[in-house]
Amino acid sequence: MLYEAFDIQSDIAQQTRAWGRNLHRALAPWTALGYGEALSWWTAGARMMMRAGLTFTRPAYGIDSVTVGNREVPVTEEVVTATPFGTLLRFSKDVATPQPKVLLVAPMSGHFATLLRGTVRTLLPDHDVHITDWHNARDVPLSAGRFGFDDYVDHIIGFLREMGEGAHVVAVCQPAVQALAAAAVMAARNDPAAPRSMTLMAGPVDCRISPTAVNALAVSKPIEWFEENLIATVPRRHAGAGRRVYPGFVQVSAFMSMNAKRHIQGHTDLFWHFAAGEEERAAAIESFYDEYLAVLDLPAEFYLETVKTVFQDYDLARNELLYRGERIDTRAIRRTALLTVEGERDDICAVGQTMAAHDLCAGLAPHMKHHHLQAGVGHYGVFSGRRWETQTYPIVRNFIQSND
Repeated sequence: MLYEAFDIQSDIAQQTRAWGRNLHRALAPWTALGYGEALSWWTAGARMMMRAGLTFTRPAYGIDSVTVGNREVPVTEEVVTATPFGTLLRFSKDVATPQPKVLLVAPMSGHFATLLRGTVRTLLPDHDVHITDWHNARDVPLSAGRFGFDDYVDHIIGFLREMGEGAHVVAVCQPAVQALAAAAVMAARNDPAAPRSMTLMAGPVDCRISPTAVNALAVSKPIEWFEENLIATVPRRHAGAGRRVYPGFVQVSAFMSMNAKRHIQGHTDLFWHFAAGEEERAAAIESFYDEYLAVLDLPAEFYLETVKTVFQDYDLARNELLYRGERIDTRAIRRTALLTVEGERDDICAVGQTMAAHDLCAGLAPHMKHHHLQAGVGHYGVFSGRRWETQTYPIVRNFIQSND
C-alpha cells in the first residue's frame, strides 16, 4: 500500500503543477508590467506550485561541449552497452590524443547518475569518461529477473571488459564497496581488463569507524524490519509492476529530514527570489532541486543485501565478503593502484571509513596507495563544487595519469 499511497500523492502533485501553470500564465503578464508587490507574490506562489512533487524521469546530463586545451570540443552521449538495469554511457568527444579511460561508478541510492553531472564535466577535458547510468527499477519488467549486490559487481566487471584493457575506476560513495570487490575478483582471475587504478571517494568501506547517523540507523533495526517497513511493490500502472523495490521517494525523504531546516530555507529563498525577479539566483536553487527531487527506485534485493552486508555485518571490512558464494580476498589486488578521498565534514561517510581500503589492499605496494583528506567539505563536496574542481580533482587527475 505504500507505493499506491504515494501514487495518489503524485497524482495530486501533478494536478497542483497544472493549476500552478495556469495561474502563472494568467498572472505573469500583469506582474511584468509592475502591477503591485502582492501580485508578484501570487506569481511566485504559482511558480512554486509548478514545482510540486517528485519526478521519476532521469534529468538530462546536458553536457554538449567541453574545453580541451584551447578549443571547444562537442560531446555526444554514446551507449556502449546496456542491460535491463543499467547502461554503460560514454561521453564521446573527438580529440587528437588518446586520453585515459575512466569508468565513473555512480551510486544506486535513490538518485539518478546525473547527480554526478558536475563530476563528469570536471573529468571530461582530461579523460575518456564512461558512467554507470543506472535505470529506475520501477521501469524494469519483472521478467528481467533480480538485481542484487553480486549483480552490481557483475555490471562493473562487465562494463570494464567492454571498455577494454587499461581503464581506471572512480567510484563515488556507496559503490566504493562494489568497485573494490570487482577489482579483487578481477585480480584473482588475472582478468586483463582489471583497472589500472581505482579512486574510492567517500565510500562506506568500513562503517565501524566513527559511525554516522546513517550508520546508526542501519544497525538500530534487524534486516527484517527494513524489509517489512521500507520495501514496496511497484503498482500495476508502471512497467515494473510486481517488482519489489526500495522506493526512491523514501530515500530522498530520509535525506531531506536529516537537513530539514536547510531544505525549508532553500524553498523559502526560492520563493522570495521568484517574487523579487532574481532569476539567476532562483535558477541556481531550481537546478539543485530539479536533480535532488528526481528519484530512482532500487531493486529490493540490492538494497537489503547492501544494508546487511555493508552496514550491519561489515563483511568487506572483515575481509569476509562473498561473491557468487565464494570469499573475496582483497589482498589479491596487486596491480591496481589505490587512491581514497574523504571529506573533513562528511556526515554520511565519516573520515576513516574509506581509508580503511588501504589495510584491506595489503597486497599493494605502499607506493601504489594514496589518500587525500579534503578540508572544509561535506559529503557532496568530495565530488562536486569549487573545492572538488580546484583542490581534489587535480590530485585525482595526476593519480590517474601517473598510473595510465
